[in-house]
Amino acid sequence: SRVGFSAFIEYFVSSGINAEYGGGFGVAKNLSSFATEGANMSVDPTVSEKVKAFHGARKPIGMCCIAPVIAARIIPGVEVTVGSDVEGTEKWPYAGTAGAINAMGGKHVVTDVSQAHVDSNNKVVTTAAYMCETGLHEIHDGIGEMVSEVLKLAK
Repeated sequence: SRVGFSAFIEYFVSSGINAEYGGGFGVAKNLSSFATEGANMSVDPTVSEKVKAFHGARKPIGMCCIAPVIAARIIPGVEVTVGSDVEGTEKWPYAGTAGAINAMGGKHVVTDVSQAHVDSNNKVVTTAAYMCETGLHEIHDGIGEMVSEVLKLAK
């Protein structure tokens, strides 16, 4: 129930636990409408409530793959990465997402897949993950860096 989820959010925000969102088509299709609406997307109200609560409480948020579009929609001026912004390459087939992030009021920062970007002002850490066609070890490195940076911000 919505009341139960609100209590759940309140507990985690007050306890100091960080929020982390994986990516994948489920984020683009179920947690938001990015898959069908691009930069005109909406975010699931429950997800929006959680992100706003964590951001408002200055708790760190980690997002990878396509999930940074949620932060771009909800947190004005947030810096995020989905890797490259150069469209038309086989390595970065979803680079057009960077333009959508900028159109929503976020700021896309170009990074390599094995890196994470830290927006210290907003306590949001992002990495490209599967937005890049590369080896699993490089995706693993980027996600590992994202988790490490989120934990640093949680201290």
